[in-house]
Amino acid sequence: MPATDPLVSTDWLAEHLNDPNVRVVDATFKMPGVLPLPKDDYLASHIPGAVFFDVDAVSDHANPLPHMFPSAEQFGRDVGALGIGNDDTVVVYDSGGWVAAPRVWWMFLSFGKEVRILNGGLKKWVAEGRKVEKGEGTPKPASFKAAFDARRVRSVQQLVANLSSRAEQVIDARANERYQGKVAEPRPGLRSGHIPGSLSLPYNRLFDAATGTMKPLDDLRSAFSGAGVKLDAPIVTSCGSGVSAAVLTLALYRLGVENPALYDGSWTEWGAADGPPVATGPA
Repeated sequence: MPATDPLVSTDWLAEHLNDPNVRVVDATFKMPGVLPLPKDDYLASHIPGAVFFDVDAVSDHANPLPHMFPSAEQFGRDVGALGIGNDDTVVVYDSGGWVAAPRVWWMFLSFGKEVRILNGGLKKWVAEGRKVEKGEGTPKPASFKAAFDARRVRSVQQLVANLSSRAEQVIDARANERYQGKVAEPRPGLRSGHIPGSLSLPYNRLFDAATGTMKPLDDLRSAFSGAGVKLDAPIVTSCGSGVSAAVLTLALYRLGVENPALYDGSWTEWGAADGPPVATGPA
């Protein structure tokens, strides 16, 4: 395991919620068209003092693909506007379905800062009867200097090159029916199937749906092993648009895998009509 586990408990956050250097971030995310919007959910109920991190807004707006990594300059500017500085202790959470908190955690790590994730998210926090608040936060702007670590992200060119080299294992976090190409993709115009040679491990197998908490390390290890993943070899995670893949990345990081990378464009890029080769069926 890393020296410091990225996960923190609801008990820990409740104890430190009012610490002057603790910043809480709501990173709730939903697929396009799903209502209410994540920002509306935040306005209706969030952990006291939390600011809203919009995954679609903190992204490269010049890229037609959804929520691609922004430049270091933009990330620093956007995060600073949320009142987050380089020396703050940041705790990220989502609604409890592990959809986006790991993505935002990975973005912070890729831009040079270790942050924490609330294990169980808002779901567990509310289930325990802890306080929430409504409305928009008014953070005091801070200075955040970001430096991008390219080792943590992969491009389509790198994934295409990997088709022949097979230097890195690619793990797909989407539902297995999507991986096999048995169902249509939720985003219109995309082909069905998976990256040739990739392995299937749906992200929801890594957390307990009842409690919203991530499964124990032994269970995580077994899940990767069962999917045919070798933890001592290089790994790239992928999904529909680079969000839920980070759940796999987080689990790998917790298992001590060094520098797992994330394919940012994921299936939204690869599965395009004019994209690279597609495979169907089981791994």
